[in-house]
Amino acid sequence: MPVRLRYPDGTVVGAGGPDSPVLEVVRPDALYRRLEEHPKIGLGEAYMAGDWRAAEGTDLAQALMPFAARMGELVPKPLLSLRGLVDRAIPRTQRNTLEGSRSNISAHYDLSNDLFAAFLDPSMSYSSAMFDPAAPLAGQDLHAAQVRKVEAVLDAADVRAGTRLLEIGTGWGELAVRAAARGARVTSVTLSAEQRDLAVSRVAAAGYTDRVEVLLQDYRETTGTFDAVVSVEMIEAVGEEYWEEYFHTIDGLLAPGGAVAIQAILMEHHRLLATKGSFGWIQKYIFPGGLIPSLQAIRDVTHGSTTLRVGRVQAFGVDYAETLRRWRESFTARWADIEPLGFDETFRRMWEFYLAYCEAGFATGYLDVAQIRFSRR
Repeated sequence: MPVRLRYPDGTVVGAGGPDSPVLEVVRPDALYRRLEEHPKIGLGEAYMAGDWRAAEGTDLAQALMPFAARMGELVPKPLLSLRGLVDRAIPRTQRNTLEGSRSNISAHYDLSNDLFAAFLDPSMSYSSAMFDPAAPLAGQDLHAAQVRKVEAVLDAADVRAGTRLLEIGTGWGELAVRAAARGARVTSVTLSAEQRDLAVSRVAAAGYTDRVEVLLQDYRETTGTFDAVVSVEMIEAVGEEYWEEYFHTIDGLLAPGGAVAIQAILMEHHRLLATKGSFGWIQKYIFPGGLIPSLQAIRDVTHGSTTLRVGRVQAFGVDYAETLRRWRESFTARWADIEPLGFDETFRRMWEFYLAYCEAGFATGYLDVAQIRFSRR
């Protein structure tokens, strides 16, 4: 559906009808200057600055969906070779070296545990929930859907009593606790000091300190042998330069007969190839060093440098759109509690744009998410 623009003098432009999303342009000159300086970053920066907003009656994610749906078509194929004229290269300071990864992860995940607790469900799961496809979406509880997601990825990796499990990317400890409840012995690694501290507390509160070890270290520094390896939405923080090392490390830590399951945000391979070298708003403001892979890229990397082979792939991108919608709804409703934590109005608009921007990507199919099981060839 086309988007219409409404200017300060009341002028409305665009081909949309009365039901079309409306973007209210507050400061036209500032908006266009930002878009001219950097098309990929300017729209988000203009929203952060208040140069435009979703008009009353228009949901921000709905307004962004037409852009997300046509993302692959916005630059005609003959002009793709000219992307370098407007694209900026990803700063080398965002490379995911051992030191760079710590800095990149800390920039997002160490903002405040209280911030995340304000809009996440009680499990503190900061990844896509998995809703029951047999039941109406609107009536489903987010917490139950997050638990379903965690149990599904543990099932995919055959985690059971006695399993030696490595988790790459601890989050706030929900998966480690649920794996321990199955009788597994868990080693979980994270680069976020804030996440580690809360995860350790949650493990202790659940009574599993004898089964779970949470380490503040890089996956590349991990040693040992494990029957299963799981990683939920962590590969997006690895960076293309290190995908081979990521899977090679997992391969080397996995015991004979072991299984690997990861949950990964994905994009189509041709989109990855077209955008992987350019610097976008998400990388600048939300996830420094981040890059979303394609399923083909994952297959190519594992086939070329490991004994791991992609097996079952369960995709559920529409569930991520719903998850993000609920996070944004909670974030907005809890802003009065979040603001005193030290976050200003610019941060509020940044976070709102981030959640809506991602929701639009999943709702339109530009992005997907899947649980992927690997086994040895």
